[in-house]
Amino acid sequence: MTNRLSQSESLYLRKHAENPIDWWPWCEEALNKAKTEDKPIFLSIGYSSCHWCTVMEGEAFSNEAIAHYMNANFVPIKVDREERPDIDSIYMQALQAMTGQGGWPLNIFLTPGDRIPFYGGTYFPVEPRFGRPGFIEVLQGIQNFYQVEKEKLQGVTQEMFGLLQRSTLLPQAPKNILTDALLQTGIETSSQIIDRKDMGSPSFPMIPYADLVVQGSRFPSQEEAKIAAKQRGDDLASGGIYDHVAGGFHRYTVDATWTVPHFEKMLYDNGQILDYLASLWNAGMEEPAYLRAVEGTIAWLQREMVSPQGYFYAAQDADSFATPEEIEPEEGAFCVWKYAELEQLLDPAELAALQADFTVSSTGNFEGNNVLQRRSAGKLSEMSEKALSRLFLARYGESLGAIDTFPPARDNQEAKTKQWKGRIPAVTDTKMIVAWNSLMISGLARVYQVFKNPIAWELAKNATQFILKHQWIEGRFHRLNYEGKARVLAQSEDYALFIKALLDCDRASAVMGETGGIWREEAIRVQEEFDEFLWSLEMGGYYNAPMDASEDLLIRERSYIDNATPAANGIAAANLVRLGLLTDNTHYLEQAEAILQAFSPIMEQSPQACPSLFLGLDWYLHSTLIRTTGDRVSQLAVRYFPKSVYQVEEKVPEDAIGLICKGLACLPTAHSWEQLLTQIEKCHGIAEISR
Repeated sequence: MTNRLSQSESLYLRKHAENPIDWWPWCEEALNKAKTEDKPIFLSIGYSSCHWCTVMEGEAFSNEAIAHYMNANFVPIKVDREERPDIDSIYMQALQAMTGQGGWPLNIFLTPGDRIPFYGGTYFPVEPRFGRPGFIEVLQGIQNFYQVEKEKLQGVTQEMFGLLQRSTLLPQAPKNILTDALLQTGIETSSQIIDRKDMGSPSFPMIPYADLVVQGSRFPSQEEAKIAAKQRGDDLASGGIYDHVAGGFHRYTVDATWTVPHFEKMLYDNGQILDYLASLWNAGMEEPAYLRAVEGTIAWLQREMVSPQGYFYAAQDADSFATPEEIEPEEGAFCVWKYAELEQLLDPAELAALQADFTVSSTGNFEGNNVLQRRSAGKLSEMSEKALSRLFLARYGESLGAIDTFPPARDNQEAKTKQWKGRIPAVTDTKMIVAWNSLMISGLARVYQVFKNPIAWELAKNATQFILKHQWIEGRFHRLNYEGKARVLAQSEDYALFIKALLDCDRASAVMGETGGIWREEAIRVQEEFDEFLWSLEMGGYYNAPMDASEDLLIRERSYIDNATPAANGIAAANLVRLGLLTDNTHYLEQAEAILQAFSPIMEQSPQACPSLFLGLDWYLHSTLIRTTGDRVSQLAVRYFPKSVYQVEEKVPEDAIGLICKGLACLPTAHSWEQLLTQIEKCHGIAEISR
């Protein structure tokens, strides 16, 4: 018998449709039920490709005794964090305050009526283990606390609500702090974070930090940043986090050596990593492994993650079935290799070549299996490439060149029952998320600019055009798309990242020598809507969700902390500077300054929290408008000028090479190529900054 979630469009919610728990989606009816019946809300938040979410669904949420107790004493609500990141952000902050750590599944108990959290955790086992109490014990303890300890409960909820309210208020911003000295502090802090050797496990890409580091490496004083940026590139392109057989990056590795991944592949990681590796190459760090990883990731994207309509799917699961008879999927089953299997698939010369280039052994490095990790970032031997092609054939049942598209397995049932030519693939979450598509569009546009890859540009344009055509309903931008149906009003990250994607497409068009401004015009239009519904007039910056979609939220947040994806306000500040240069509209520059000024106390006191704000500050201090002919823009694009905006001019003044503006001031007309480059380098700060 199924519950209410069976009718959900969310794959994550549908995965819980056959649980005996009487799940509700987050809705007014469920919230009113809790208030009317005076029952605590059990709020459980996760996402479809989350391994421990899958484990808990198969254990605690499928347990009849737990379900019976839950249904009698609580109102259980399930939320897909990818649908409602605004809800997830509030209650993740609460969980971190309660326990000192967070993660998914996010399981938290709320008071009915006011929805204030008072107890929470992540994974709860059915029986006590891993140093964690059994879930039934947790439920019984919470129920007793709620019924008996009313005075204590009130104290806990008052303290928690006060903490959450205070988190929305920032200290008074000091004046004249938006300087190169503050920027250098941010770069140095992120360099230390990226370069730490004692971080332990797990290891995450942390691309918002890496982006600040590689862009900061252009300053002569930041030699350490350059070293750290390259090391992160080597870790990504050579480590087990990259799928060396089929392309695409996994979400993270469970160890400090970048060896064994958590095997899900998230669109947002792959888009950011494409952008990052292309930036490393553009900055002069031309490792063969980077180019191979870029090309392999685009091949994976085109083969497995592009819908017939042109948008990109959200994610692929970490777990998959080894055989159709399996009851539960296994982590990494689609990707790992037993040594005996390698001996069977490869001839001795191929196996020897693979062992020379990768860490392959008879004992393996992951539960008796081998995860392929490169020994160096250099060019692979032809024999190793041949061996990898054979492994691709074994995994997919067809050779690499024979597969144009590989259809997704949309749920576990389809994965187990479809006749696959090779291994059973992991389930793919086929929903479209604007923010994540935007990160991929930006990455592809960057790849096109650096490598002139036409497939990357075609994929980027198709996804952008889908969003422009299908994500507005009655004049409002929407975050999700399920099989052609737009859903859920867009949030700040959707606006900010899509505007960035449009501006990145505009830059790619300029590199091609195009003078048209269609991408720019759309960016201006979306920015107007962003300002109308999410801008905070009182405090500066953008709220996470529109005012008319925030009635069910405990507080209204303005995101500034970077996680796996960049925070909206940092991206928005950079966008506004770029728009100001492209349109000569100083209002955009005033807004960018207002954002940076509003969050400057955080930048000063906690630079480790907000690298994207420092990227916005870098744009504010060093943005450069370059007006020249299309052929010269193409010549400039091969150089690393990350804070440049290009305006293609059909004609420039006689005897002129180009015109340069920095901020609100224009430089003397450049009459030689050397003078033009010198002006750009000076604007970008590629001369020693006095501290």
